[in-house]
Amino acid sequence: MPYQIVHRKWLLRPWMWVLMPLELAGLVPLLVLFGIAQPDLYRTKLWEIGHYYGFNSDPRMILYAYANYEPYPNVPFVWTRTLTDFNVAISVITLFVLLVKLITFIMKFWFPMLAAGINLAMVTLYTVSVYGQMGPDHADPRYHSNVAWYIAKSCDYARPFRAYKSCQLAKGTFAVTVYMLALYVANLAIALYVCWPNERDRAGAVEEDGSDSGSGSSPSDYIKEREWEMTGMKGPASPRVMPYTPRTQAFHTLDRKLPLRQHYG
Repeated sequence: MPYQIVHRKWLLRPWMWVLMPLELAGLVPLLVLFGIAQPDLYRTKLWEIGHYYGFNSDPRMILYAYANYEPYPNVPFVWTRTLTDFNVAISVITLFVLLVKLITFIMKFWFPMLAAGINLAMVTLYTVSVYGQMGPDHADPRYHSNVAWYIAKSCDYARPFRAYKSCQLAKGTFAVTVYMLALYVANLAIALYVCWPNERDRAGAVEEDGSDSGSGSSPSDYIKEREWEMTGMKGPASPRVMPYTPRTQAFHTLDRKLPLRQHYG
C-alpha cells in the first residue's frame, strides 16, 4: 500500500489514551481559573502594585488620556481585558476539542492529518496566551518590563496590598497554561510523526510493486506451462498421430471435429 494522506494508522495509539486524561486534568482547573479572573478580578490590582514598585507602567495612563482628550493609550496586552476574554475563549474551545477528539478517536475518525492541523491551531492559541500573561510592558519608557512582575518575582510584594492570593492565582493560571501548551506540543509531535512516511508505507509499496509484476505473464512462464502440459503424456501407437493434450479438445471443438475420429473411426 502506498503512502496514504488521510487514512493512516495511529502508530502511537497508547500515548493518545495517556494524553487525553492529562488534558482533562489541566482543562478543569484552567476553566475555573480563567473563569474567575473575568472580567477583572486581579488584573488591574496587580498592574497598580507593579507600578508602585517601579516594575511596570502606570495604569492611570487611561484616566490621563480621557482627562486630556488624548487618544486611547497603547495598553500592554498583559493588562488588557482582551487577554482575559481570550483566555476564557480558548478554555471553552479546548473543552470542545477534547470532547470531539475523544468521540472521533473511538470511532476512528480522528485522522492524523486532521489532528496535526487542530493541534497546530491549539499550540498557536496557547502560545499567544502564555506570551500575553508573561508580558512584556514597554508602555512607559521609564519602567520597561520584559516579564510581568508577578511571574518573575515573589508574591510577597503583594502582601501589603492584601493581594497575595491574587498573585498566587495569577502564577497558578500561568503554570497551568504552560502545562496545556506542553501537552498540545506533544500531541502535535505525535500527529506529525504518524503523518511522516514510515516503514509500513515503504513495505506496502514494495508489496504492491511485487503484486503488479507478478500479474503479467512472461515468456519463461509460458515455456514452463507448456512443459507441464506435455509432461507425462504418453505418445500414440502410430508415429503419425499427434499427442493429445488438454488443449487439443478445445481446438477440435472449434473446428467441429471429434477427437481421434480420423485415426480410429
